[in-house]
Amino acid sequence: MENYGYTKTENQNQQSNVPYRSEKKIPAALLGILVGWLALNKFYLGYTKEGIIQLVLNIVTFGVATIIPFIEGILYLFMSDKQFDDTYVHGKKGWL
Repeated sequence: MENYGYTKTENQNQQSNVPYRSEKKIPAALLGILVGWLALNKFYLGYTKEGIIQLVLNIVTFGVATIIPFIEGILYLFMSDKQFDDTYVHGKKGWL
């Protein structure tokens, strides 16, 4: 059977007609919205350097920089699961 450039998981999803689901999207979004001041959304996605930068920004700006993970969390929610994984899990885009 030819896979036409699809991975095994994508082939399974296409064959079973199950919509693509991201395992990290909802937890990352909730962490960004609820506890963004701790930069837990960054650490959860594996962005240690960005997480430390976010923590320092939050301290230096007396919490004003907490708006960044809050906005990121909202953006995560409005993305499709596939787009989220392609951008933040596989693409390793650290910021917005």
